[in-house]
Amino acid sequence: MKAIFRILVLLMTLGVVVVTAPASSAVPGAAAARTDAPAVAAFIPVSGLPVWPVLSRGDNASWPAATVRSLQYLLNAHGSNLVVDGVFGPRTDAAVRSFQRAHGLVVDGIVGPRTWSAVVVTVRSGSVGLAVKAVQDEANSRGPNTSGPALVVDGIFGARTAIWVNAFQGALAGHVIGFPVDGIVGPLTWSLLLTGEKPDPLYP
Repeated sequence: MKAIFRILVLLMTLGVVVVTAPASSAVPGAAAARTDAPAVAAFIPVSGLPVWPVLSRGDNASWPAATVRSLQYLLNAHGSNLVVDGVFGPRTDAAVRSFQRAHGLVVDGIVGPRTWSAVVVTVRSGSVGLAVKAVQDEANSRGPNTSGPALVVDGIFGARTAIWVNAFQGALAGHVIGFPVDGIVGPLTWSLLLTGEKPDPLYP
């Protein structure tokens, strides 16, 4: 239920309507419908999903450590040579600025939507490399789940990684109108991975 609670908070923040299932009236003479514990079916549009995280050198405690590790994996996929340690220190800052400069972005060392959109690499079954390692690390950072044991962070998008990605997308699709379940980790799925989303029913 934690993920549903997070989505409801997001809905209230964005002013999106929450659809609640009506109380059962199958029993004649039943008491008036309770309003304190409705059966919630929270549906939000894709456009209402959390935005990309914003990272910069120093304290990034508001985001999971895996988010910084993913940034480091992705920067390495573009030619950097960082130690993937989850610490946004001077070397990661320099790599971000170098990447921004090379891609015509504002060179400020801040990893926001534009930098994320440029640095993420779309991966799918059959893909190999550092971006796949980032996906596998993100999967493992969420702890035990119903998809099975932790993934091997080997950079190979094989059957087990595909099962996890499809399960992650499928859980999100239960709450988000039009969320694609295609096994492809593109910008939309990346954005939810990087914000640390833990959608039910993967995470009881």
